[in-house]
Amino acid sequence: MTDPTQGIRLTDPTLQALAVRDLTKIYGGQPAADSINLDIPRGALYGIVGPNGAGKTTMLSMATGLVRPTRGTAWVAGANVWEDPLRAKRAMGLLADGLPIFDRLTGRELLSYVGALRGLDETVVQERSMELLDALGLADAGAKRIVDYSAGMTKKILLAQALLHNPEVLILDEPLEAVDPVSGRLIQEILRNFTAAGGTVVLSSHVMELVEGLCDHVAIINQGRVVVAGHVNDIRRGRSLTDVFVDVVGGAALGEGSLSWLGGRDEPGEDKRR
Repeated sequence: MTDPTQGIRLTDPTLQALAVRDLTKIYGGQPAADSINLDIPRGALYGIVGPNGAGKTTMLSMATGLVRPTRGTAWVAGANVWEDPLRAKRAMGLLADGLPIFDRLTGRELLSYVGALRGLDETVVQERSMELLDALGLADAGAKRIVDYSAGMTKKILLAQALLHNPEVLILDEPLEAVDPVSGRLIQEILRNFTAAGGTVVLSSHVMELVEGLCDHVAIINQGRVVVAGHVNDIRRGRSLTDVFVDVVGGAALGEGSLSWLGGRDEPGEDKRR
């Protein structure tokens, strides 16, 4: 089956790690996501990219059950997100940008709480928490309240809670934002190992170099629609992903004389409007 509006080949959504059909969200009469169809295969390290306001976060929020769509359906690991939400949520690990955090807990307390919600054995939670905190460079911050974490540390503890129950599908919204380069490299290694062991990673990012170097599949979203999707090499065709992205979504350029005053130094009393 092929989506005639987007030229993307679609298969049985219940066989995919994550699939959406006709996913649409309308705010104030305007679509933030517009009839999105997408298949993300099991075992993929899948990047979702697009300009600011393109609909990436809206699409992922609907696909994970955080926002109810105006219309359309989503599946995670074969489970319909809105008809069988418990099964879908058991299968996913989620790092969503902007959600409330229990930041009065320490890092270890948050992982213990999440582990209990997931129904994990307490001993398993303790062992996995120690490993995750150590791997992510948070071992010394485990007893510290999250409200006192830096932005990068907060991002890492949220990744730890998403990984704790070893989900089938890991869904990450801007996972490396505010993370230092050393930690960023470690996180990329964790994600590669996760998919090599059979898991699936879906991540959104604004950083083309990250997606190009890390992901094997990519979808470009623009104006609420998927305009390109497939294997990274098939989409690049020998070019950089950044060049493809600019061609697809359209580049911007400064008009002649625009911001020409920047860098200049006006003399005292000079009319700056001239």
